[in-house]
Amino acid sequence: MRRPNTPAPKAHGGTGQLRIIAGDWRSRRFSFPDGPGLRPTPDRVRETLFNWLAAYVPGARVLDPFAGSGALFLEALSRGAGQALALDLNPASVASLRSHLQTLQCADGQVQQADALRYLAEQPAQAYDLVFLDPPFHQNLLVPACELLEERDWLAPGAWIYTESEAVPSALGLPANWRLHREKHAGQVYYSLWQRQA
Repeated sequence: MRRPNTPAPKAHGGTGQLRIIAGDWRSRRFSFPDGPGLRPTPDRVRETLFNWLAAYVPGARVLDPFAGSGALFLEALSRGAGQALALDLNPASVASLRSHLQTLQCADGQVQQADALRYLAEQPAQAYDLVFLDPPFHQNLLVPACELLEERDWLAPGAWIYTESEAVPSALGLPANWRLHREKHAGQVYYSLWQRQA
């Protein structure tokens, strides 16, 4: 039996919290539904990433194929991204993100319920300047997504691609014309920023 002072275990289907770090919506907080494989990018990592990208976010076309909590997607829009598309398979995540955009009165973001790999393989490609790849781990999603982005012309010349992976980035076998720009390691996660060479 649980002692009265110990918190109840978190039930599946609960919610998490995210905070927008900077930009137009600085310090705004939003809740998001839990989902399978959901691993929101921690604030500290997000802050580092957007410091790396500071000069490139304003006006950028942004793609977030595994949006999850939407933390990276919303942060990019807050910091002046020109247009952003988020994809997620979880209907609760999609509904939540659409609700946040409505609350923020943001017309520059779009959210679609879609399987990322199928979407990248089948939809007409548009060239994006900045792509966030933070898929659920241990499901063999990252490398196929990178290959589709490159092969199907989803990337602008000189595009920036952010990846989170459970393996060392150099061991992943990502497209040969992607240059590793920055890399860090936090706990079990490697996070990296790549630049596409035309």
